[in-house]
Amino acid sequence: MVCGRNNKSYLKSQNLKIIGQNTLRGKVKISGAKNSALVLLAASLLTKEKIILDNVPLLTDIEKMGNILKNLGVKLQKKDHQVIIDSKNLSIQELPFELVNGLRASFFCIGALLARFGEASIPLPGGCNIGERPINEHINGLRALGAEIIIEREVVKATLVEKKSKLFGANIRLNCPSVGATETLIMAASLAEGRTVIENAAREPEIQDLCQMLNKMGAKIYDAGKEKIIIDGVQNLHGCSHKVIPDRIEAGTFLIAAAATSSSITISPVIPIHLEAVLKKLEESGSKVFIKGNSISINGKSINAVKIKTAPFPGFPTDLQAPFMALMTIAKGRSMISEKIFENRMNHVALLNKMGASIVVNNNIAHINGVKKLKGTDLIGTDLRSSAALVIAALVSENVSNVYGLEHLDRGYEEFEYKLSKLGVNIKREFKNGLFNNKKDSLENELEVNIEAA
Repeated sequence: MVCGRNNKSYLKSQNLKIIGQNTLRGKVKISGAKNSALVLLAASLLTKEKIILDNVPLLTDIEKMGNILKNLGVKLQKKDHQVIIDSKNLSIQELPFELVNGLRASFFCIGALLARFGEASIPLPGGCNIGERPINEHINGLRALGAEIIIEREVVKATLVEKKSKLFGANIRLNCPSVGATETLIMAASLAEGRTVIENAAREPEIQDLCQMLNKMGAKIYDAGKEKIIIDGVQNLHGCSHKVIPDRIEAGTFLIAAAATSSSITISPVIPIHLEAVLKKLEESGSKVFIKGNSISINGKSINAVKIKTAPFPGFPTDLQAPFMALMTIAKGRSMISEKIFENRMNHVALLNKMGASIVVNNNIAHINGVKKLKGTDLIGTDLRSSAALVIAALVSENVSNVYGLEHLDRGYEEFEYKLSKLGVNIKREFKNGLFNNKKDSLENELEVNIEAA
């Protein structure tokens, strides 16, 4: 029920202590996008030359991907938020399960390795338990490009078809606009022979960022950000320098936190167009939003109930469904949030109800009756975004909350509590031993019972 149990133990001996009913004031520096940085690290495997990535967030997921690359023989030099990647001595070998377990982005390496070496062997990916995320779209697309793929003992093994020296272009139509599959196939097609057309492609900003970097490397990719992407394969790709785009999910999380606490903050740098769907719902719910260049200011006032359906970009992002639900728990009226991307992404409902919220879920649709106040308590996050939702709920709650499960939160938010404390939040990270595991185990058992009953 709870993902990430095998993550580093030091994160399991920590929790965030939050004294509720906070007001936020000030500016927030938004980090580089986790979901973009991960796929850009995978794309660096396509060339023997050095790739310099700037604005890379310092996150446990990034550290895991770095360890995967090192295991393949890649040399990494890190300084602050810059990573220099040297894949000249990259070797083909099956990655250990313990490296890829819990990091779904590890599977993105298959497209780059197959395109460059003609073979790849990747264990099936792990990640948070938020629903089925099959790799069928990846596999079908790679087969269309000329790969032979078998799955043995939870390992995906890909090779070129007999007598072929490289992948070849193809027309591919995805059954659903999968972000991961689109990224995998773009990387594979960039070194294929001939033209590849991907229809019903995902349009997320992270895909556009990938295509921008690949084109800097010498790829020929057209219409990134549209439903049909065209890739003309090239013989080789070279090194480049690239800056990771700002994290739109982190940006949205802070904006929602400000709305929930009726606060005024400014976030930057951001790319406002990446947040259009979120900003629209924040304004609809009563906040005032001001855009100036690469910054967004929000003035939270009354909180009104709204209806939301998650959707692929440019729709409302599934990664902000849980944080926005925390906001709706104290909205005036009855709101409705429909999760259309992942079927198991409502685990935070039981936790929010534990804090005094009034939420009923039916067929992946949450019906939320706004309450006047929430009460602080001990909580354990079940995945990355639900953990952020719990922090937001704790900010508006009476009394004190202790949020556990930081192995999830630290996957996707850089210096989260530090940034909140700079805004005036009474929050600190506590380090505990001894009785901690018993307390956390008790919370996990209670959580599983509540989720099954929800």
